[in-house]
Amino acid sequence: MVNLLFGIHCHQPVDNFHEVVDEAVEKAYRPFLEIAKKYPEFKFSAHYSGWLLEYISKYHKLTFRLLQELSERGQIEFFTAGYYEPVLSSIPSDDRKFQIEKLNRFIKENFGQEPKGLWLTERVWDPSIVKEIVEVGLEYVIVDDYHFISSGFKKDRLKGYYLTENDGYILKLFPIDKTLRYMIPFRPVDRIENYLEYIQSLGDNPAAIIFDDGEKFGIWPNTYQWVYENNWLEKFIEKIISSKTVKFNLYRKYVKENRPLGLAYLPITSYQEMGEWSLPAEDFPLIEQLKEELSKEGKKDIFEKFVKGSIWKNFFVKYPESNRIHKRILELSVNNRDLKKDSSFLDNILKAQCNDVLWHGVFGGLYLPNLRDNAYRYIIKAQKEVERLKKTPKVECKDFDLDGNDEIKVSTKNLIVILSQKGGHLTELSIKEREFNYQNVLTRYREGYHYLMLNPKDSQESNEGISTIHESGVSISEDLKNNLITDWHTKDSFVDHFTYSIDLESFKRENFYEISDFTEGSFNIEYVGDKVSLKRVGFLKNIYNSVMIKDFEFGDEFINCSIRFKTENPDRLHYICEFNLHFAEIPQFLREERDFGMLDNFVIDDNYTGKKLRFEFDRPVRCLTYPLNTVSQSEKGVDVITQGVTVGFILDFELNFSLKIKISIT
Repeated sequence: MVNLLFGIHCHQPVDNFHEVVDEAVEKAYRPFLEIAKKYPEFKFSAHYSGWLLEYISKYHKLTFRLLQELSERGQIEFFTAGYYEPVLSSIPSDDRKFQIEKLNRFIKENFGQEPKGLWLTERVWDPSIVKEIVEVGLEYVIVDDYHFISSGFKKDRLKGYYLTENDGYILKLFPIDKTLRYMIPFRPVDRIENYLEYIQSLGDNPAAIIFDDGEKFGIWPNTYQWVYENNWLEKFIEKIISSKTVKFNLYRKYVKENRPLGLAYLPITSYQEMGEWSLPAEDFPLIEQLKEELSKEGKKDIFEKFVKGSIWKNFFVKYPESNRIHKRILELSVNNRDLKKDSSFLDNILKAQCNDVLWHGVFGGLYLPNLRDNAYRYIIKAQKEVERLKKTPKVECKDFDLDGNDEIKVSTKNLIVILSQKGGHLTELSIKEREFNYQNVLTRYREGYHYLMLNPKDSQESNEGISTIHESGVSISEDLKNNLITDWHTKDSFVDHFTYSIDLESFKRENFYEISDFTEGSFNIEYVGDKVSLKRVGFLKNIYNSVMIKDFEFGDEFINCSIRFKTENPDRLHYICEFNLHFAEIPQFLREERDFGMLDNFVIDDNYTGKKLRFEFDRPVRCLTYPLNTVSQSEKGVDVITQGVTVGFILDFELNFSLKIKISIT
């Protein structure tokens, strides 16, 4: 008899748009539970992230009551995880326990269950997390069969659970069947039944293990019609209930009835697609080519076993913006462990650890500005709590983001400012009052899937069922192809450029001739009190000695910067001081490319924060602006997202210049 261990994982990022969450409840979560209620024999497991459960309990009370009813009659087994859905290996050890224990309490108080199983966020496995998982009373964890296959296990030997240990702490591991993950709910029920019959042939009481996104049942493209209007889910449940060879079972019951299949040690990894997404973009076409070549040679299994992408934490290397968020949270958590007895500080840290904003694949993730705004909101809240609870320095200098360059962080009454040694850039400009970071911009990166957009494959959809988002072909218009612009430096502020010629188009496309090494070169940092000086001795055209000094002074609502530059290059040049600014609502006058001509002040009214950003100069400068748009892939297709606004202030000079800039936020 095949034990079908059926599980759904339902998650929404902390503070996601209510209309997005409401749609997921109405189109996926609620109809799934309503159908489940009609079939008491349908035993299944479920993980709902803590913030989502809170939301459902507050705004969708009937759906929440459905969950309680299914629990009361023993039809559903609740799995725990980090309450705010962090990747456990990316957060400190004590926070892992705080996160899991918080969700355990919620499940116990609202559903009367003490979870024994853990949904592993994005199935990011790292043996370092075993100790904390065991210490909070859990017994088994869900991973992918890929974890095992890449360790040398045969796929047909993965129809149950294995034991693993780290430092003597023992856990049970259930591998999700990737074949089932791609079939449910996308293929006709008869196809799935045939596969389950194959599993039956593999031994006594084999387990068919499936634990996957609840959003696949109504939110992914074409799934609502397929799953509910075409009655796929009811047909599937009825087919299993009537089967003489397959039965629904719960993980907790299966563990009690069946012995482990053996011992396993897994590498640091996630599911196969995640390994590909975390690769550098230039490697993506290579791994796609290798996959195709091995498939044509009938060696697909070799690819899965021996060809690996990168690991989840490589997103911190791939995206400096992700790394900055992660390291800000890490620094606040690790350096203030003594403050975690304060519930407000702790909860802000835990909310900031929500995983979605830290990575990007076929889902929006890091590319979604609202998720980055949410992360910085809780980072700023946590820092405000630190400053409330203990004495903190106004100025700190160290390598906050662990990129090998020091940063200097200045905290005034209403501003948090971070300047980097690399390029002398401004990398954070947060206002405490509105808990908003104006520097929360995303660089225009070349992504691996851009290769597929420019060289589209035919969709793999067959006449049997519907395509998963991993199988659908992606193509873009000629207009979007022309806008696949890649930045060669991070989109920070106070970014320095020197060139012979500049216009709006070359500025937007970043294809003007850069003649300096100041844009990303290393500056020396000096500071006395709250006055900061950044100095670099560099070159123009690799031969002309040049010196730049940026002197900063900070107030409660302003930044003063005095820029001095001197070079031996005799030519007349353009200096560009580039700013990249983020707004929750892009001001209307900045939504199109514009050349504002010469000016001595530039004002931006921000309706979202209710603030006015005023740039004042001690001499006229030319101002160019354009909206910073990215072209990215999501589960619904291709997204064009305005990440911020790029502003260039341009000054013509010979041999030397000085420029004073005052930025007021009032």
